[in-house]
Amino acid sequence: MISSTSNPRIKAIRKLADSKERSATNTFLAEGLRVVGQAVDSDVHIQELLYCEDLLISDYGKSLVEKLKQNTSVEIIEVSKEVFESLARKDKPQGIAAVIRQKWADLNDFSSVDRGIWVALEAVQNPGNLGTVLRTCDAVGAKGLLLLDHSTDPYDPAAVRASMGAIFTKTLVKSTLNDVVNLVNHDNIFSVATSDAASVYYRELRYHKDMLLVMGSERQGLPQEVLAKCNEVVKIPMLGSCDSLNLAVATGVVLYEILNQVQTG
Repeated sequence: MISSTSNPRIKAIRKLADSKERSATNTFLAEGLRVVGQAVDSDVHIQELLYCEDLLISDYGKSLVEKLKQNTSVEIIEVSKEVFESLARKDKPQGIAAVIRQKWADLNDFSSVDRGIWVALEAVQNPGNLGTVLRTCDAVGAKGLLLLDHSTDPYDPAAVRASMGAIFTKTLVKSTLNDVVNLVNHDNIFSVATSDAASVYYRELRYHKDMLLVMGSERQGLPQEVLAKCNEVVKIPMLGSCDSLNLAVATGVVLYEILNQVQTG
């Protein structure tokens, strides 16, 4: 058992709270029963499992530890309560966490993956919003997420937590606005963007079962050159005094309209 918070391995894991360290190691820390459980079910590359017997009171959590002990490629690390709490981001830590390798897809492979609903986010800054969008993508059966210029890290602890395990079930792609515009033009992908200046309300449009939904930042929205390249541009009604919706909420509103149309034909 590791009982020192200054243990070199623990210090290295603690550094994963920093985006530069996550990028340098291509790993991240996932914490909690639901997230670690989804990681196990999704068969992702778990490098290390950390657990604290004093905090891990769940039978399900204990079964995860036993299951991963059978996997010789996973290093199992038992730590003291003090050490685990020094790593934890949750207010009431559940005594289980995992260091997991990040998984990214290449935009060049986009046309060869399963067609379906995809979402592109431009300049999303709030990791909680990003995680929530991932969770919604999972709920509606969307295939994955394209993260465009200057978007926050989906492997940020807040994004991982907000995704509720969807970080492991959805395909993630790093890209740029220009690359997505080229992709839409070259592969003739039906694309829909949102803008408060659009003349068509989001429920008035007929969506496709294979398509790309492009969402911009709350502050600035999408650049005009992107709006011009998309097949359609829609808006969400705003009846109050505020001038914009939360990005995750707006994405969810449109995704569920797409799902409704796909399901009802």
